[in-house]
Amino acid sequence: MSNVVNLRMARKRKVRAAKEQAAVESRALHGRSKAEKLRDRTQAEKAASFVEGHRLGDSDKA
Repeated sequence: MSNVVNLRMARKRKVRAAKEQAAVESRALHGRSKAEKLRDRTQAEKAASFVEGHRLGDSDKA
């Protein structure tokens, strides 16, 4: 004898699983902590100031 399947609950379970998978993908793309964002920002600022500090020519003439 086979098992009885409640189709309404099966559909809801399938939708929940799809939403959870979408949430996992979204977290991977956009989910960075504040510390990670701050670290990347400070690294970019250091790199920009390093390049700016090593430019040739007159820095006071713009």
